[in-house]
Amino acid sequence: MTDNKNQQHKELPEEHIDPLITHLHSVIRQCVRVLAVLMVAVIIWGIGDVLYVLYQRLMTPPMFLLNINDIFYTFGAFMAVLIAIEIFINIRLYLESNDFPVKLVVATALMAIARKVIVLDVEKMSAEYILAVAVTVLALGVTYWLLHKEHKALNSR
Repeated sequence: MTDNKNQQHKELPEEHIDPLITHLHSVIRQCVRVLAVLMVAVIIWGIGDVLYVLYQRLMTPPMFLLNINDIFYTFGAFMAVLIAIEIFINIRLYLESNDFPVKLVVATALMAIARKVIVLDVEKMSAEYILAVAVTVLALGVTYWLLHKEHKALNSR
């Protein structure tokens, strides 16, 4: 088992030449812990929102039927909760490791843009907006693929 000092972020070491910087790093680490607690609250709130929206949609006449807009809205709510869970994982990894989890951050961004694509109303969006979303998806997809490829190459050595 490794000690806590080895698990701290390189950017926020527990010990620094300047005692003020050491104290400030400690404050930032505590703030990140508060963010983790708040993200769990957001996740719980989001699940409650999904349940409430589903209940509301299912109880509206005709009862127990969802139209396509209801389904897309529900998908969007689900994706928002999943994105919040990914952000919590990013925060947890930030606190636990010496490495910034770039691949996970890119995966989270991919999930967020996927949510946007799922709920996108193409009829109301300009061609430029749709092109921008497409370019973002492509860029994030290629970035994720390259990171995954690099990770596999490093692990095969």
